[in-house]
Amino acid sequence: MKIHTKICGITRPEDAIIAAQLGADAIGLVFFAGSKRCVNIAQAQEIVCVLPPFVSVVALFVNETAERIHNILTQVPIDILQFHGDESPEFCRQFHRPYLKAIRVQQPDDIQAALSHFADARAVLFDAFVNGTYGGTGHTFDWTMLPENLQGHWILSGGLHADNVADAIRTTGACAVDVSSGVELTAGIKSPEKMAAFMHAISHF
Repeated sequence: MKIHTKICGITRPEDAIIAAQLGADAIGLVFFAGSKRCVNIAQAQEIVCVLPPFVSVVALFVNETAERIHNILTQVPIDILQFHGDESPEFCRQFHRPYLKAIRVQQPDDIQAALSHFADARAVLFDAFVNGTYGGTGHTFDWTMLPENLQGHWILSGGLHADNVADAIRTTGACAVDVSSGVELTAGIKSPEKMAAFMHAISHF
C-alpha cells in the first residue's frame, strides 16, 4: 500500500526540490499571516516553478477572505486548497477547486461529523487541537479516537515525524499523512535528513 505524503510549510525552492526528489506527492504553501511558515505570492511562484510534474501544490488558508484567495489563485498555479480555520462547506467549494478541510480533533464525535459535514472535500485532514493555533504545532492527538475502517477520504496530521509515523499508520490505518514541523530545522526551514528519514519510515508500507 502506498502512503501518500504531503510536506507542508515549504518556504524555499530548495526544500521543495528535495521533497519532490524524495517522493512526496504534494507540498504545502501556507498563506496564513499568523504562521511562521507563511509565504508571499513571489515566494510561492518561485517554489512552484522548481517542482517536477505530478507533484501537487496545496495552498493553506485560515479564515481568509474569498477575495484574497481568488487573487492568489490568479497568480500562483494551485492544485488543491486547504482550509484550516472555521470555514463552512459552502465557503470551501466556491472556488471550484478540490479542497481539503482540516479538523482539530478534540473528541471522537468530531471525526465522523467532519466527514459528513465536508462530504464533497477531496479529504478531511485530522490534526491536533492546540488552543489558539492552526496547525504546525508539533503535537499529536489520541490516534485511537479514529474508528477502525473509517469511511471517506482522510489524512492524518499532527506531530508526525520519522520516529512515530510508522506507528501512527499502523494504529490508524491512514493511507495519507501530512508533515510539517516534524521535518524541520526551524519553522519553515526543512531538514533534508529529516525529510529523508520520514519518507524512509513510510516506504515499508
